[in-house]
Amino acid sequence: ILTILGNSAVLATAARRSSLLKSPELLTVNLAVADLGMALSMYPLAIASAWNHAWLGGDASCVYYALMGFLFGVCSMMTLCAMAVIRFLVTNASKSNSNRITKNTVCILIAFIWLYSLLWAILPLLGWGYYGPEPFGISCTIAWSKFHNSSNGFSFILSMFLLCTVLPALTIVACYLGIAWKVHKAYQEIQNIDRIPNAAKLEKKLTLMAVLISVAFLSSWTPYAAASFWSIFNSSDSLQPVVTLLPCLFAKSSTAYNPFIYYVFSKAFRCEVRKLQCCCGWRVRYFSSDNSAENPVSTMWSG
Repeated sequence: ILTILGNSAVLATAARRSSLLKSPELLTVNLAVADLGMALSMYPLAIASAWNHAWLGGDASCVYYALMGFLFGVCSMMTLCAMAVIRFLVTNASKSNSNRITKNTVCILIAFIWLYSLLWAILPLLGWGYYGPEPFGISCTIAWSKFHNSSNGFSFILSMFLLCTVLPALTIVACYLGIAWKVHKAYQEIQNIDRIPNAAKLEKKLTLMAVLISVAFLSSWTPYAAASFWSIFNSSDSLQPVVTLLPCLFAKSSTAYNPFIYYVFSKAFRCEVRKLQCCCGWRVRYFSSDNSAENPVSTMWSG
């Protein structure tokens, strides 16, 4: 519910101010699309299977669930990587060159991200790697347990781990470390904090927001990656079901964090959310200037 409401608010806000969106903000929209797609395509089936205490739908639904999870997961990871690279380029570029990253360039980059994610998602369907149920039985993903005795599966997971996880994660870390060093040197040159330009303060806030988004995503998926990598070299029976279930649930929670981060750091997003609430029929509690504080207008839902 949090994922759907939060990311729908992000998309609605982007639609309302589409003409004002800067080119890097299109990656934020793409991230919201990936998170919302994961929630709509996967979570209802997982919830129904949890209530059923067993997977619903058989092999076909298992492959569908794993395919959607892999597609949207890789798309989110590569989008965060692209955000870090563009943020690094914008921070280190001169003012005259910072506008070279156009909307068309970002749209082409987003198309490449989806094609790259789709390619990795369909490779198991073409015979390189496998999809299968999780050890706890109410979710499906890449069949990690088959990889410790299968050269085909092991080559796939090793390639995927390097190209879809390690390399993007290292790129994200390197870009933000470079940005932090650049900002640190810039602030050292300005002795008086009151003399720091508003543009520099805004750049610092945007960078901090992007860092938190990346940290939230990587923190959510690291336990799941560790448990999955363990099952490559060891039998899945060596882990208790709860040990494999909790990292999976924690990874799914990654789709709900971003709208809250936007709400804290973006004044424009907060204002747009309030406008959306009013458009949907919410009446915010307020105190009339003509009446005493004891007579507030009550909150109403007229939707």
